[in-house]
Amino acid sequence: MKSTFLSIVILLITTSCFSQIKPVKITKNANRFHYEVYEYGSSIDTSFMEIVLKTPVYKVVTEEQEGPFVSGYAHETTIVNLDLDSVFVRAEFDGKASDERFEVASKFGRTDIDYDTAQINGLTCYTCNINSNKLEFFVQDYPFDLNPVPYYGRFKGVLVAFRRNGQTYLQLTNTSFDKNASKNITESGDYKRVTGRELSQIKKDKLIITTRIFDDVQLSWGKKNDHIEGDYRANTPFDSVLHYAGGTLALKRVRLPELPSHYQTFIELHQHSNGDAYDRTGSVFVIPNAGQRLCPNFFDGINNHSDSLPIFTGKDGQKYQGIMPGVSSLEEYKISSMVYAPPVELMRFFTPFGVGHFNDRVKIDGLEWADETYYKQEVTDLAPLLRGEVWIGVWIGNYDGGGHKVTLDIKSYPGSELLNDDNSEDGRRCVPLFNTCNVLEMAGQNYGKLFATDSLTVDVYIPEAKKVRLRYISTGHGGWEGGDEFNPKPNTILIDGKPAYSHTPWREDCGCYRRFNPVSGNFWNGLSSSDYSRSGWCPGTATQPVYFDLSNLSVGKHTITVAIPMGEPQAGSFSHWSVSGVLVVE
Repeated sequence: MKSTFLSIVILLITTSCFSQIKPVKITKNANRFHYEVYEYGSSIDTSFMEIVLKTPVYKVVTEEQEGPFVSGYAHETTIVNLDLDSVFVRAEFDGKASDERFEVASKFGRTDIDYDTAQINGLTCYTCNINSNKLEFFVQDYPFDLNPVPYYGRFKGVLVAFRRNGQTYLQLTNTSFDKNASKNITESGDYKRVTGRELSQIKKDKLIITTRIFDDVQLSWGKKNDHIEGDYRANTPFDSVLHYAGGTLALKRVRLPELPSHYQTFIELHQHSNGDAYDRTGSVFVIPNAGQRLCPNFFDGINNHSDSLPIFTGKDGQKYQGIMPGVSSLEEYKISSMVYAPPVELMRFFTPFGVGHFNDRVKIDGLEWADETYYKQEVTDLAPLLRGEVWIGVWIGNYDGGGHKVTLDIKSYPGSELLNDDNSEDGRRCVPLFNTCNVLEMAGQNYGKLFATDSLTVDVYIPEAKKVRLRYISTGHGGWEGGDEFNPKPNTILIDGKPAYSHTPWREDCGCYRRFNPVSGNFWNGLSSSDYSRSGWCPGTATQPVYFDLSNLSVGKHTITVAIPMGEPQAGSFSHWSVSGVLVVE
């Protein structure tokens, strides 16, 4: 009884929904079929679509926004030939040059989709399920088979409505005859024939703005340092790879495009061992203000010596070079281009144990070693530092003659089809605060050991803004049982001397990355050393930034302090923390 009642309810609901779709009065000799397209059901009208018919051919016309469009935007046309039972999807790029025109041809009548059919209100309803979506097509008798979404196949008659998961996606609203409408329908043209998958990839590749920064560059110990004499801002060549810190750091001066704020920006890094077997700290970073004259910056330490950078002397008596701004006054801090700024990390990453070079050294049943490690991280928040002239570095700490090889790309993806010329006034700003990740380790820059006796405190100027956040990266090091690499330690963020946030960097998923670690130590109990949990990192991963909201701070001067209970040295080894922070202002 319960089952019967439920079936009746479902039938009533279904019949009620179907009753909204009815046959459409079609104009005599109609050659224009106008559809309204909805995004979230028939209550929200978003655009229109038309079929323009000149038998046996029709064109699907979709509403297109007025440009200008982003670089790589595809202008697409769909042509259906009823006699050939074929659909032609065409895409044209950048001025419609012959080598920028592509075409995909496919059968209109599809046999790979199983449709159920039913008669509803004088219409034939075709129903199927694709990728967990219920699709319903309502078709009216007509001499020609017209479907504005021909990807789904050929139905007997004209499609009057299409529903997805119970919501109307498009609906035929009226038809008309226009003697001039079909003049531009054509099947001819110089188009390169490609597959649907190929065209999809071509469209994506053209939209993505890719800048290759480093191409299979070696980071290893033993190279002679490059040195720029005189005015390095004028004398450093663009797009040339320079090596420093004995070859463990590569640097390039590049020009990056000025993009609208709707673009999302990512960096992609490929890395493999070229002889070094160990897990190493790596960093991709930007040198702020490097191209500005009369401004001290981190390149001074790279090109000369780390001791030429502003130095913080800790209570332990040691020198820590270039880890935070040397601010002589708060007024200078407001004009950040006049103040030394530490390098800004785009990504902190860690090499695994020997992926690539040592893949044939150890064989383990059930494991197939990867050829490389691949890291991809969004850096949209740091986009203000990735415009125009930019100095980008990549470093992997190691003393091996073969070291590692890396390839680095910056990729930007549009968030809108329209160009929107708003790149100059989007209001975003990044203020570098501190960085103890010693990318000049092999040139004498100290490790972040100051936390044993000191906290790290910087002055900041909070501007009037909608949102202010601290972008924070932290990893602990000290590779023995009692070292900070293997022991969780809280990182306390104090604002104006008062604890505001606490964050404990810790990764417990390192065992997921075993296939990147061919020469990781294997222990008697079945674990590998690469499986062990660590302080904010795993061999073969990138460390994710965390964000602390500072929007509630008043406009003006404040202090930010980082305090970490660092472990004591043991048997000649020491713990240290690589922390970096950037103020992200919107």
